[in-house]
Amino acid sequence: MAKLILLSLSIAIGLLVLDRKPFLDNPDVDSELTSTLSVAEKPLEAVAALGQLQPSGDIRRLAAPLSGFGGTPRVAELLVEEGDLVEEGQVLAVFDNRPQILAELKGLRARLKTLGIEISMKNREINRYKKTALEGATALVFLEEKEDELIKLQGLLEETSAQLVGLEADFQDSELKTPITGIVLRINTRVGERPGSEGVIEVGANRTMEALIEVYESDVIRIKVGQVVNLTSENGGFKGTLSGQVMLISPQVRQRKVLSTDPTGDADARVVEVRVSLDSRSAALVKQFTGMKVIARFVP
Repeated sequence: MAKLILLSLSIAIGLLVLDRKPFLDNPDVDSELTSTLSVAEKPLEAVAALGQLQPSGDIRRLAAPLSGFGGTPRVAELLVEEGDLVEEGQVLAVFDNRPQILAELKGLRARLKTLGIEISMKNREINRYKKTALEGATALVFLEEKEDELIKLQGLLEETSAQLVGLEADFQDSELKTPITGIVLRINTRVGERPGSEGVIEVGANRTMEALIEVYESDVIRIKVGQVVNLTSENGGFKGTLSGQVMLISPQVRQRKVLSTDPTGDADARVVEVRVSLDSRSAALVKQFTGMKVIARFVP
């Protein structure tokens, strides 16, 4: 009985193998199945691109004032260096016209004091002439002359006061102050130089930071606003990984500006500018690293 059962099982297994053999031996079916499995198991790759850090707030280019002393003054003293953190109202540079303006201010203030004394004395003199004129001891013509002199002195006082206001404004401008709290991004004019169209100093508000990433035009279709991005330093400028989100995707394609240290890199590649906003923790870690190159990986 046992031998009969074993024989029946052997026959059933053989028939099953023979029945599936045409399917297993078919190369087209085998290739299609393998391809389908491969596509299903292949994970989506993250887009990687190169970029640099920068402040996401205001960037101010601070220029020298136009003074009444021969146009734009030269820089006499620089009080900061690139990368320094600065507070609103802090003095960053001093111009060479400051001593001359200070001397003029002292002269005008002394002149105002003298005019004030002269006007006071002229008023007392006029009051005396008025009394004597009423008594008939002084001709009215002398009183009128003194009143005319007083009017002239008052005019000089007003004119000098206006000059003083202008000089005080020039004196304030003889020091370059930052209008925002942030970081010194670039110094365009050094001591002894006269500032040009690029200004003296560039200051960026670094309370929030962002990364400007250049994504190849072939990869931009895989980038979406709000997508999570991880950033690392290309050259080890900071440790760990920064986190952020895609804030803006530029509609314009252009040549890349941020070049890789890889000498085989394509400098003429066409890229799309993607702005990535860093979270508060990441921004605090790199607020002094404006311009530092980063590698961005866009999480699929």
